[in-house]
Amino acid sequence: MATANSDTRHSPVRLTWIVVLIALSVLLNYVDRGAIGVAAPLMKEELKLSATGFGFAVSAFFWVYASACLFVGWLCDRFCVYRVFAIGVAIWAISTALTGFVGGLASLILLRLFLGLGESIAFPGSSKIFAAEVPAERRGIANASVSAALAFGPAVGVLFGGAILGEWGWRPVFWIFGLGTLLWLIPWQIASAPLRAKRIAAPAGERVSLTRLLAIATLWKMGTVHFLSNYGFYFLLAWLPLYLVNTEGYSIPEMTALTTLGFTTQGVVALGAGWLSDRMVARGAEEGELRRKLMIAGHLSTAAAIAGIGASDNVFALAAWLALAGVGTGLIATNLFAIGQIFAGPRAAGSWIGVQNALGNVSGIVGPIVTGLIIDYLGGYGWAFASAAALGALGALLWWKLIPEIRAADL
Repeated sequence: MATANSDTRHSPVRLTWIVVLIALSVLLNYVDRGAIGVAAPLMKEELKLSATGFGFAVSAFFWVYASACLFVGWLCDRFCVYRVFAIGVAIWAISTALTGFVGGLASLILLRLFLGLGESIAFPGSSKIFAAEVPAERRGIANASVSAALAFGPAVGVLFGGAILGEWGWRPVFWIFGLGTLLWLIPWQIASAPLRAKRIAAPAGERVSLTRLLAIATLWKMGTVHFLSNYGFYFLLAWLPLYLVNTEGYSIPEMTALTTLGFTTQGVVALGAGWLSDRMVARGAEEGELRRKLMIAGHLSTAAAIAGIGASDNVFALAAWLALAGVGTGLIATNLFAIGQIFAGPRAAGSWIGVQNALGNVSGIVGPIVTGLIIDYLGGYGWAFASAAALGALGALLWWKLIPEIRAADL
């Protein structure tokens, strides 16, 4: 996956392992991040949380995550990204494990804040490495590996978390997931050992200041569409298990199977879209416009699927809409960060993706609280599904009309 390099410390094989480990870290990222949704059917009752209180707990992750992406992106452009990555993973793994000991809303929110701090490394760090090491004709599959992991993470989390939940309760979900993430640090330390230097950090004279980045209108536009791209995905990640069990009356095994179907479809589509887009770019397709079209298709699919899930009255229709949601979110996840990497280029990718991801994840702050308020005060999930679907459709329109030509920005 890497560019050719005669230095065996930075060989294509070693960098391929780095990409694989980054993808695995993102899978664990979403296993740990989504554990609260899996645990919700039992956790919410034991901790006596209202829908609004649960929404605040989900939202708390993003209070720190969104703002920390700015700082972490800056760190990735100036220091050894491999070391920064390891520190972030350690913080979120420990926070996940400790969540299994919480006794109420306050301690749950505190650990969600630390989880957000640790997980803020994932996309600025991976984008910095990909932009510096991976050529354009491999950018799709590198990002697709991360996007597939992003999807398989919730699928794995729901599958194994649902089994743990049914057998031992909600607290072991966090203990087991946190320990699994800590173990990831062992192969990362081995694979990245020869790379832990400032080799891909831009020299001082070539660095792009955060002030300069924030003056670029395209970055703000990317943050806006990133917000809309995330809203539907986070809505399904946080609320779907609770909706299926507590409102629709599905059992935990049924919820596990249905939710896993959607996320597994997302992972398969992400890999397929990454492979196909790389083939098309290698054959001469204009990368930026190709990825724009895929983003529009992803938004339209996700919007239709969310509306369909909310209106489904039988398990077969629900399964079909969940599969379509997987198609849409798979297309979005594969191309969203790849487009940011095109705009930023290798010397500013960490900072650019940090800002873009920070703006985009405001949806994680606002969305769960809005959804909780809608459920508590408007009497159900109907308006919550409708609003998430509408924002997805708006995203398609803005990708078509708002985002300028996708090429390296003038930094």
